[in-house]
Amino acid sequence: MTDLSQRFSGARTFVLMSLAWVGLAATAAAQPADPLRVNAPPVVVTALKEPADVQTVPASVTAVPRDVLTSSAITTLSDAVSLAPNTFFSEFQARKLSFPRFRGISSGPGNPAITTYVDGVPMIHTNASSIELIDVEQIEFVRGGQSALFGRNALGGVMNVASARPSLGKWTGGVTAPLGNYGAVAARGAISGPLSARSAISIAAGRSQRDGFTTDAFRNVDIDRRGNSFGKAQLLWIPTAAWETRVIVSGERARDGDYALADLASLRATPFTAQRDFQGSIDRDIVSGAFIARHEGKALTFTTTTGVVDWSTKDETDLDYTPLPLFTRRNDETATQFTQEIRLASAPNAAVALGSAALRWQAGAFLFTQRYDQNAINSYSAFVLSTSIPFPVQETSPQASLDDLGVGVYGQGTFTVGRLDVAVGARADYERKDADISSFFTPVIAPPNRVTTDRSFSNVSPQASLSYRVQPDRMLYASASSGYKAGGFNAASPVGSEAFAEEHTVQVEGGLKSIWAGGRVLTNAAVFYIDWDDLQLNLPNPQVPAQFYVANVGGARSAGVELELTARATARVDLFGVLGYTDARFGDGSRSSGVDVSGNTLPSTPDYTGTIGAQYRQPLAGNATLHARGEVAVVGSYLYDDANTASQDAYALAAFRGGVKRGPLSVEAWIRNAFDARYIPVAFAYPGLAPSGFVGEMGQPRTFGVTLGVQF
Repeated sequence: MTDLSQRFSGARTFVLMSLAWVGLAATAAAQPADPLRVNAPPVVVTALKEPADVQTVPASVTAVPRDVLTSSAITTLSDAVSLAPNTFFSEFQARKLSFPRFRGISSGPGNPAITTYVDGVPMIHTNASSIELIDVEQIEFVRGGQSALFGRNALGGVMNVASARPSLGKWTGGVTAPLGNYGAVAARGAISGPLSARSAISIAAGRSQRDGFTTDAFRNVDIDRRGNSFGKAQLLWIPTAAWETRVIVSGERARDGDYALADLASLRATPFTAQRDFQGSIDRDIVSGAFIARHEGKALTFTTTTGVVDWSTKDETDLDYTPLPLFTRRNDETATQFTQEIRLASAPNAAVALGSAALRWQAGAFLFTQRYDQNAINSYSAFVLSTSIPFPVQETSPQASLDDLGVGVYGQGTFTVGRLDVAVGARADYERKDADISSFFTPVIAPPNRVTTDRSFSNVSPQASLSYRVQPDRMLYASASSGYKAGGFNAASPVGSEAFAEEHTVQVEGGLKSIWAGGRVLTNAAVFYIDWDDLQLNLPNPQVPAQFYVANVGGARSAGVELELTARATARVDLFGVLGYTDARFGDGSRSSGVDVSGNTLPSTPDYTGTIGAQYRQPLAGNATLHARGEVAVVGSYLYDDANTASQDAYALAAFRGGVKRGPLSVEAWIRNAFDARYIPVAFAYPGLAPSGFVGEMGQPRTFGVTLGVQF
């Protein structure tokens, strides 16, 4: 009974707060109609590739525009996760290990089910997707299968990150400098302005660093410090009224401390404490570029997007997570990807007349290549592998090269008859993968293992939707889609598990998008159902510590609901909130690592997520403005593993910030995790050295500070 009470205590608290919040929203709705619309001007998204008002898109889309990014000080994608329902990041403190989950869908780093697109360029490997956000205009969380337009890595949805356009009007810019506890110091600045009547440039750069949250009790030093430098440069050129080109180059250099992993039970007893005899580090470098050219003619629109992403990581860590000199790991990874997309579409106001119907369409082709190399070495002390091996041994697992080549073609048509839109689309994908994977010991204590092979995959992903405008500001929609993820190869895995097969889903969704009270209240709701075949799951490798591989475990299903509400209560007060519920379980006959997991809950899938908050603005004397923002996010309980043997209880995170801006100067105080909730967002099985059988990392503790800013 006690466990049941704890499980639902967070939900009860959230419901009570939500009732009070909804009462305020109802007050806003009762006000007479006025120009204070929550969506003025309309929020434009590229969830379906072509720009559209988010309230007309037949899909679950949460847009986080620039003003919210600024007011919430969002600097990474995971900072914004609380603003989207049924969205969860299971992430380590290492920047490269961040796995988004929509509605229970996720997978390994090299074959993501949810792809991050930055200025139209996909981050094919998740090691390059968790980047510092600087000079960003908007983030979009597009939930639900999007394979018909975005291909095999959009099974669960996509996250779109759009950079701000350089200013053609005048020179603008600003600098912010957050200072906080744990020695946190940062500076971020940007400048943008015209070079001529038809060209403009923007440059942004920043640096952030902090001390570690976790203390090594054995050596009395912190473990998980962080330091990062980043920048972006952009050139905009509009040669004619119909043509626009953008060149965007960005880079990031991170030099961080070690993973803060420790025994799960030990962390819960003594949070932010570990014991190590070896000080590790995690380095990551990313350089990316995008070239975008767009032509808008009278009849059609042409867009080409070329992307190059080059990244490398280097990890060194105490792999036994104890003060004993047992074994360490060094892991080097590098990858280079090239993508090219060409798209044609009907012009915004040039639908094709087909009798009483009108047709809007788009079609495109996509090409990508990626070369990925990994060299990981585990160094074991004498007698660790066996009492009969009295000398140190190095295990290379893996030394691998994986090459991918893929092409895809897609098309979609939307037929409009009166208030009804019928959209039908499909995408055909072909992909070839080559693998050269080796594992061996130095000196030789066992035969080496090498796999040199290739495989190809192909699929057609259809999608259809219906949307009906009940009124100009209210739309009902329903959609159905079939999606897939290509199979592939694991750079490291148990012998015999080097390859994994395709994953397929069928998804259906229905929803309502509506704006009320003269535009002052926005409510969106959706229900969904997902059915999987050959689900790909990221599993711990029982043969190599702290290493993961992808395996097909069978079927699964997920069902749930999502609610979003935004209200402009007065000219000075905005209210916002989201709520999501997901029930995601393995199907009958599903087996993982040889164990029957039928009916178990999918790992790292909270049963509910929710956020409520408010934002306030108040003019002051002397051309000054007071602003404040607060929100409380609740994450329901979830399981760490497919066997459902370890879990995280529900927890709540509160964040508040407020300050004053006068002219170009601003000062703001802020606090995150205000009530210092203790939670462990990610943990995985680690039998043997971990007494509890699991190791994990603590979530971030309470942080607070001030931010100084100047703008012009």
